[in-house]
Amino acid sequence: MFAVIDADLARTRSARAIHVFLGDYIDRGPDSRGTIDLLLQRADQHECVFLKGNHEYLMLQMLNDPARFHEWKQFGGLQTLISYGVRPILNPTVAEQSVMVDQLLNALPDRHRAFLRVLKSSYSCGDFFFVHAGVKPGVPLSEQRDEDMLWIRDEFLECEQDFGKYIVHGHTPARQPDIRHNRINIDTGAYATGNLTLLSIRGGSLIAV
Repeated sequence: MFAVIDADLARTRSARAIHVFLGDYIDRGPDSRGTIDLLLQRADQHECVFLKGNHEYLMLQMLNDPARFHEWKQFGGLQTLISYGVRPILNPTVAEQSVMVDQLLNALPDRHRAFLRVLKSSYSCGDFFFVHAGVKPGVPLSEQRDEDMLWIRDEFLECEQDFGKYIVHGHTPARQPDIRHNRINIDTGAYATGNLTLLSIRGGSLIAV
């Protein structure tokens, strides 16, 4: 996908191209560590905005409170542990949970730890509002809560109202980009389907590939 983006940038020669990533970089798939490495390399070369997904949120919560390990495990946390060289225990005791969290903290490179801790909950640019999951209907964009922006589904997905800006989001996998008058969902379940979707925005033009 980076090759596709680079070819498009070379062709269009945009004066300023902002790369916005919508979250959930970890847990789903065998190489969470490698994924973050790729994103950091990208940020060294381009202007990037990295949003927080519910998966990153849960990992950060678990690092602060090992008791949430079982919750994180249900979302694919074991794959993340393995990618950092930590051998997971499927049904750990409280003491074993703390040991695994300490091992993960020790295995996290400083740049990865910093990356996770500064992820944004949303990003606004022009007429577009980028967010991981969606927004709470009836609440101004400036007053949205992290809980909704990271987790919301049906209440947002079924809403037909104008949110004040056009919402670009992921979180809920779809077979293909779901383009509506008030939002676009570009989550096509890459971890399971291998289909990663790119949305290119130029002015009011949206092209999903």
